[in-house]
Amino acid sequence: MDGFEIHDLRFAGYLLGNAPLEELGSGFRWIEGPVWMGDADCLLFQDLPRNRTMRWIEGQGFSVYRSPSNYANGQTRDRQGRLIACSHRDRCLTRTEPDGRVTTLVTHHAGKRLNSPNDVVVKSDGSIWFSDPVYGIANDYEGGRQTSEQPPALYRLDPDSGEVRIASGDFDGPNGLAFSPDERRLYVAETGDQTKPDPRQVIRVFDVAADGTLANGSDFYKIAPGYCDGMRIDEDGNIWSSAADGVHCISPEGRLLGKILIPYRVSNLTFGGPAKNRLFIGGSHTLYSIFLNRRGVQWP
Repeated sequence: MDGFEIHDLRFAGYLLGNAPLEELGSGFRWIEGPVWMGDADCLLFQDLPRNRTMRWIEGQGFSVYRSPSNYANGQTRDRQGRLIACSHRDRCLTRTEPDGRVTTLVTHHAGKRLNSPNDVVVKSDGSIWFSDPVYGIANDYEGGRQTSEQPPALYRLDPDSGEVRIASGDFDGPNGLAFSPDERRLYVAETGDQTKPDPRQVIRVFDVAADGTLANGSDFYKIAPGYCDGMRIDEDGNIWSSAADGVHCISPEGRLLGKILIPYRVSNLTFGGPAKNRLFIGGSHTLYSIFLNRRGVQWP
């Protein structure tokens, strides 16, 4: 099939012959943090270097949802439907309340400022997990150059107590993250120290204990070409990862099933639509979507 690479026949079953890749719009600088807002029937995403959060509605097109966004990057929704977002400029996590107020959730760990929270997911117990590399404060393009006060890390935030702790400090550049459907595994993109000539870039996986601790961290899959920036999980536990040539679909066993080829480097993606069977893809400066015979993970 044109526009796809099929490495396993299972992937052919995920594609719909009459549902091509659609270009929804272009002219952005770098798309990040797509999240589906089902109750509003819209997609939110970041036009990150322009410091604004955009909104897309079928049949109505694009509008500005929030400007300035304080250089927000990854975002998700908590179990109450509130928007949780990572801010590069303010080096924090925020939550948008139902009345529109913005609450700052966390800015520091162990008395030192966070670096630049990058991506975030919420577990069914309400805990908020986020990555904190230095990318957003390394230059003036995506937030503004600032001084790092602590090493990159992966964090877990308890929204009730406010306790924030390091879930794993064994990262050079933690990035996108996603839980398996049963939440027993956590996948995290290691995009490495990009000041080095050969940074470590691999999807890692951890076992998740009932108390929220991580164990048995190991390398799960290496994307090529490029690396995993963001990822999402479907109902069967397949990982849909960004890559330099599009989107790669990887089985829970670590086997490449197939690719959706995109002409630009993909940053991040998310499932959306009423049935969660529409994959929205940020390809550099262009937003794409494709309907699949597959749904994004359905949380309990």
